[in-house]
Amino acid sequence: MNRKLRAITPIILSVALLLTACGNSQEARSIGKKGLTKENVVASVSKEAAKPDSITIMVDGTLVTQENGRDEFEKRWEDLTGIDLVIIQPEHDVYYEEVSKAFEEGNLPDVVLLSSTYYTTYAAQEMLADISPYYNGSELQSRIDEAGKSSLIEGLEINGKLYGISPTRGNGCVTYIKKAWLDNVGLDVPTNYDEYMEVLKAFTEGDPDGDGIDGNTYGVSAAGIINNEAPYINYLPEFYQDAYPSFYEKEDGTWADGFMDDAMKAALVRLRDAYSKGYMDKDIVENGTGDCRDKFYANEYGIFTYWAGTWAKTLSGKLKDAGVDGELVTMPPLKETGTYLERVAPVWCITSACDNPSGVYKYFLETMNDGGEIEELWTYSPISDSYAKNHIDHLLATVALTNDPGVDSITEDQANALKIFNDNSKMADLPYSTDAYSLYYEELMGLKKELIKKVVVDGADIEASYAEFETANGAYMSQAIVDSLNAE
Repeated sequence: MNRKLRAITPIILSVALLLTACGNSQEARSIGKKGLTKENVVASVSKEAAKPDSITIMVDGTLVTQENGRDEFEKRWEDLTGIDLVIIQPEHDVYYEEVSKAFEEGNLPDVVLLSSTYYTTYAAQEMLADISPYYNGSELQSRIDEAGKSSLIEGLEINGKLYGISPTRGNGCVTYIKKAWLDNVGLDVPTNYDEYMEVLKAFTEGDPDGDGIDGNTYGVSAAGIINNEAPYINYLPEFYQDAYPSFYEKEDGTWADGFMDDAMKAALVRLRDAYSKGYMDKDIVENGTGDCRDKFYANEYGIFTYWAGTWAKTLSGKLKDAGVDGELVTMPPLKETGTYLERVAPVWCITSACDNPSGVYKYFLETMNDGGEIEELWTYSPISDSYAKNHIDHLLATVALTNDPGVDSITEDQANALKIFNDNSKMADLPYSTDAYSLYYEELMGLKKELIKKVVVDGADIEASYAEFETANGAYMSQAIVDSLNAE
């Protein structure tokens, strides 16, 4: 296929478990029914793949952190596989700074977790191993095909080659509103932008937290005004609406940069207006996702757009732990927003520095979706008895656990949040990496973020800011990337 990544069709959630098969042999079929166990993890691996002595991985905070059981995870994984696992886990908010440094310096691990943008970039730079020969005909491919999720993997192919595996769907963000706050200000869940702004005003100027003081709260927070990866706008969809600040494919099949569209300027007006009125967290530019969660639990603000599914339960539980009413309402997208956006899932990749890619594929990537003990380890916290999430969300797994011990832990709120997202979402476009894209994208994104901050936070004139953007070669770089995308 072309270098352009195929759009992945959103998969409708089925909470019921999927039975999977692992291959053509009787042994493989048996493994598929019961999931891999400690005894057959090694036995099921192809004889052509040499077992590594150790595997070094680089991963963000979506894997349990040191304080949340990473040592226990590591020991259990090593017990199951007999392989030494070395985990490099930078702080979640600076993860991609450390990833970039590792690639620039050539100090690469065997395996790295990459967002869609970094995946396409490093694949184009031939810094990732082509795992197509290992995946094609493998037990993992059989399991994924049986689960009806082959499109999730096919969507990661570049020029017919596969450079990584996503063990889950990409998922996306939905907007959660504290119900007690709505009740306290006497408003309903908003259905359009005017009603949304009315709620923000009441949450900022009134007494939504019921502490008897008007004006000591605000409406909404987010980890930045624009996100660092596709779909970019997922934390503030109500303000962006039909605007998209990066490259997208139009209905006629050509590519454009939404940052240069009039719709983007209209979005900037909405963002600037909300920020100037105090409806938005004053620290929004500097926020990381952890900052937003902490402020939400501290009852500083009432509207938080965050991941659907498991996070509905987690957010509610953390609010209750903090002594705050934990009932949340999941808001369908506003009339003007239309749909939420689903991201392409982060991809586990074997780097070009790995000296045993076939072994690392079979013993690391393939077992991550084994349907059994190893996948269960990736799915649930090793130190929690309440099925707290680890790296894989069991509601979104590419291959469902054969016997999911946490199936009864799915709350009504979780199922509802994910249903609202699935019923009202579409996949975000993901441009492939061209020479111009690789050359200009990072600098261009920096200029875009600078313009957005000037307009929204500093209150700068939009047309004057775009003129400065053009003077800094932003428009030139944008058009060069568009031209390169349309030349493919």
